[in-house]
Amino acid sequence: MSARAGVGTAVKTAAGGIVTGDAAGIDIAAVAEEAAAAVDGEALVELVRGAVRIPSVTGSEADFAAWVGEQLADGCWDEVRCAEVAPGRPNVYGFAGGAGGRSLVLAGHLDTVSVDDWQRHWQGSDRADPFGAHVIDGDIWGRGVADQKAGICAGIEALRALRRTGHRPGGAVTALFVCDEESGQPDSGVSAGMRAALGDAFGEAGEDGPPADFAVYTEPTTSAIYTAQMGFLIADVALEGRSAYFGTPELGVDALRAGHALLSDLWRHSAELGAGGRHELLGDAFLLVTSVSAGGNIAVPGRFDLSLIRKVLPGEDLTGAAAAIEQICEQVAERHAVAAEVVFSAPRDHAVGGTPDEISASHPGVLELSRSIKSTTGNPARIEGAPYWSEKPFLRSLGIPGVYFAPGDISCCHTPFERLEIDELISATRSLAHFVASWCGVQKLQTTPG
Repeated sequence: MSARAGVGTAVKTAAGGIVTGDAAGIDIAAVAEEAAAAVDGEALVELVRGAVRIPSVTGSEADFAAWVGEQLADGCWDEVRCAEVAPGRPNVYGFAGGAGGRSLVLAGHLDTVSVDDWQRHWQGSDRADPFGAHVIDGDIWGRGVADQKAGICAGIEALRALRRTGHRPGGAVTALFVCDEESGQPDSGVSAGMRAALGDAFGEAGEDGPPADFAVYTEPTTSAIYTAQMGFLIADVALEGRSAYFGTPELGVDALRAGHALLSDLWRHSAELGAGGRHELLGDAFLLVTSVSAGGNIAVPGRFDLSLIRKVLPGEDLTGAAAAIEQICEQVAERHAVAAEVVFSAPRDHAVGGTPDEISASHPGVLELSRSIKSTTGNPARIEGAPYWSEKPFLRSLGIPGVYFAPGDISCCHTPFERLEIDELISATRSLAHFVASWCGVQKLQTTPG
């Protein structure tokens, strides 16, 4: 597996020579244990702190991308490429390993949400700098530490740990670290990075089957394995009536009254969704109205605006979910003599939003990762569902099955309380190092690095 010729800027690597050929005679299970033990906890903590100190709010990922490229080039990756998706907005790709084992994608996003709320909340305290990466009571604090710079650093350290044992992956490992995953910044957050990565890293995929056997997207999961994720759509709805002087309301068409009816119908639809069957890992489908506005003058309100988000479960059709919302809006508009416009404002891997995804807990990749977690922690792996949408469905569109797995708790992300437990960081990275070796197999390096 290699990058498409001519894409991006190559970076010199320090992978060193390898002994080619198959891994016959190598005890892969023993090497996996050695790789887990070779994770350098102190170096890993400093790696994550260094990552947090480099701001990478969506739209401004370049400095962090350059740093990630340098870290990959200093590790065991055979090839590293940085490719601009837009001016000043690069992706970083890494390629390592051979062709003698199962292949793996390690994916993650370079960007973070903004820090405005952070600075307001902690002003005057020791946590005021969102990029300070302070260690307080065993946690690293800072914007992006959990979402999801720790996951990227875990992937970097996992391959470094394997290299310390004198081995590299037997199968191909591809790193896709992309820009533009987070929402919230103008003209951004549409997965432009991941869209570009599929072509840059895999070229014309599909001719010989899926370009990789498994993927781990390193979004925070509190070290659980997320085998399922919700889909979503965001709709912005506008109802246009006709404003009129308050003393002659009969001359107007009250858009707020129509909006009241629309809210009632949407909430009824949400209740019907919830009654339609609960997903074992993700719970109920629902529709959440997130904002409304209307009126403001002493007059009949001539316009009503509403925004909503729809949670879509695996097995549901995203196009059908959008059509149901459009139908409700059209019916209200007809009853109340207003005009309705519906805009689906957050397309990702689908024209109206992001598709749901699910993989069986009995998939070989899930079973192998579960064994790695059990081996390195002594505890059985937790199989859970992601309470968020992220970009794994893009990989699934190429036939690559996968999961989310990384340290960090999503519940503190996007808030002034974002932090990461150091103990969990080290433990999850050991599990990941073990998994890379056990899933991909291993090949010997010519010399064991000092």
